[in-house]
Amino acid sequence: MIGIIGAMDIEVNKFKEQMTDVRSETISGTEFIRGTLWGNPTVVAVSGIGKVNAAICTQTMILKYSPEFVINSGVAGGLDSSLNICDTVVANSVVQHDMDTSPLGDPVGFISGLDIIDIPADPEISGKLQVSALECGIHSIMGKIVSGDQFINSIEKKNYFIDTFNASACEMEAAAIGHVCYKNNVPFAILRSISDSADNSSHISYPDFVQVAADNLEKVMRVFYSKI
Repeated sequence: MIGIIGAMDIEVNKFKEQMTDVRSETISGTEFIRGTLWGNPTVVAVSGIGKVNAAICTQTMILKYSPEFVINSGVAGGLDSSLNICDTVVANSVVQHDMDTSPLGDPVGFISGLDIIDIPADPEISGKLQVSALECGIHSIMGKIVSGDQFINSIEKKNYFIDTFNASACEMEAAAIGHVCYKNNVPFAILRSISDSADNSSHISYPDFVQVAADNLEKVMRVFYSKI
């Protein structure tokens, strides 16, 4: 069983539309669609935006459906200078940029209990996702993705993420999904398609490009499924 989580309908609708033998179940306000996607048993859910929604969805999916691994599929703001709209970033690690106990002497992003900053994504799954993107003719990089409960619309904040975390993309759920998977010893991977540049123009470009960016996710995942 493969688990796929997106924050919004637009990020996973194409997967749900192509599933067969579909069964639906709503738990804690989240609908889980279970069936067969491109020959593989899969469960798909829309978590809702933000880290808390993503964490609730991920924990519920793990406890109820015991996925072999979880993939977070969605859009993100690009930070790396090589990225353009509709390119993809596959995470090698995720960080909660708004986790901050630095007044107590911890580095920014440090997660007490896990005692790490960077939560590592599964290298094998992540590698296959990046290869799949490249085979689709989509420019793709592997890098760090930072998450927090903020839509980033500031060149100053963008530069802060680059300087502080050496991050390649920013969004609002991946690190929460990674956190829950890490605690449950479930492998995870993050696939993000770039919808905006996370700068002062992001509120303008995001609505224009979010659908096109989301369409790329289906292309990459279809190739990925052929490799597993």
